[in-house]
Amino acid sequence: MSFIITGLSGHPFSHLYGLTDDELLNQGAIRVSVDHYPSFPDRITLRDIPIGETALLLNHTYLDTQSPYKGSHAIFIWEGQWQAGVYQNVLPEVMKNRILSLRGFDSRDMLIEATLAQPGEAKEQILSLLSNDKVAFILAHNAKQGCFSCRIERE
Repeated sequence: MSFIITGLSGHPFSHLYGLTDDELLNQGAIRVSVDHYPSFPDRITLRDIPIGETALLLNHTYLDTQSPYKGSHAIFIWEGQWQAGVYQNVLPEVMKNRILSLRGFDSRDMLIEATLAQPGEAKEQILSLLSNDKVAFILAHNAKQGCFSCRIERE
């Protein structure tokens, strides 16, 4: 079974790039200097942001739906990044060494199956969720912090 994992496009965040700290605060975001690695998972490239770069911490609606599962949470984005990472049948860096909550949704955005994946187990758990024909897509979250990581779809 084939799957594709896609990061967020940087375009919806571009209005934040280069703002002053006060201007960011007025937009509900803050700038963070990356001072250790890995610790700042970028939701655009799906890589950990390198030391010395800047991250923007902001709230993101990861499931904008009329379903009861509409959701948003704080995420990091790598300031200045535009191009979404795309990964076919492989895991991006941010999914390899974190405990993940994998949540399978149907075509009506209703949660129908979920599991936890320890480091090294994510691909196996993704394939298991996708073996359920009712699962239309999977939302991955970092289990400890609860923040959205990425969306996984059938290819």
